[in-house]
Amino acid sequence: MSAPNFWDNQENARQTVQRLKSLRAVIDPLKRITAEAENLQAIADLLNEANDPHLQSELEQGLTALDRDLASVELLTLLSGPNDHRNCFFNIQAGTGGADACDWAMMMLRMYLRFFEQRGFEVEELSMRDGEEAGIQSCSLLVKGPYVFGYLSCEMGVHRLVRISPFSGQGKRETSFASIDVQPEIDDIEIDIDWDKDVREDTYRAGGKGGQHVNKTESAVRLTHLATNIVAQCQNERSQHKNRATAQRMLAAKLFQLEQSKRTSESTKQYSEKGQIGWGNAIRSYFLYPEQRVKDSRTGHTNFNSQAVLDGDIQPFIDDELRRRAAERHKTSA
Repeated sequence: MSAPNFWDNQENARQTVQRLKSLRAVIDPLKRITAEAENLQAIADLLNEANDPHLQSELEQGLTALDRDLASVELLTLLSGPNDHRNCFFNIQAGTGGADACDWAMMMLRMYLRFFEQRGFEVEELSMRDGEEAGIQSCSLLVKGPYVFGYLSCEMGVHRLVRISPFSGQGKRETSFASIDVQPEIDDIEIDIDWDKDVREDTYRAGGKGGQHVNKTESAVRLTHLATNIVAQCQNERSQHKNRATAQRMLAAKLFQLEQSKRTSESTKQYSEKGQIGWGNAIRSYFLYPEQRVKDSRTGHTNFNSQAVLDGDIQPFIDDELRRRAAERHKTSA
């Protein structure tokens, strides 16, 4: 990176920087833990020479913090999949529930954006489709950061919301659904696609809030893979060429993920469980009425502070799912 011509090829430079971030995400915590352990050892040695209650308290607090940091680093060992270290395409889709579902999809977008901010992930909006009455029908994001795909693959599936509907004049309790789909961003995907014969391309004007936010040319691109009916679309750039290139990468990633799902029982299980975005398929339920709680149906992990979860506190759910997957792999190999 210190080479004078490092930034001459910006795409290669960005990939190198991303690789550096992924390596530092593992190495820096290990360095910090090693330094903490050496410091605590020094305190323990002093305690052997003098019985100081202040040193004893400092040692106990330090050991508690060290144990917490070790648990965090141990989770990184669970992110050992071939694509776990990659960036990812992150998609939200409203399901059964009408305006409530679209509003729920918007609430989920806010929740994940808060989570991305807390983790220091970079986010790029690729497409956004508004709901007819409220919220959003769907959105696609490109999320960048260390081990983004590994973490966010734990969120793939149907998410259920139970609350008093703000769209019902009768104050009735409603259940809404939205789904998360995630694909790794892979520049060198080896998948056979005839872009002229296998894919239909549609162009349209990117929607928005009006004024300068609405393109006056049909720069947005939607690609449909005819054999599978899988769709990828991008509208964030004013250049149709750039939107097409991004949509092609998204579509290739979706087809790659579909192909991988046929080869691994875990991925197949994830895709089959997602199924229809409605009843019987939820991986997590968010209850806002009558009680406040969020429960993951895969791990049983429950948080009784629903608002904290909706404000982005979802890392404990991801951590427990990573542990569950590791246990499943261990059980299968045994």
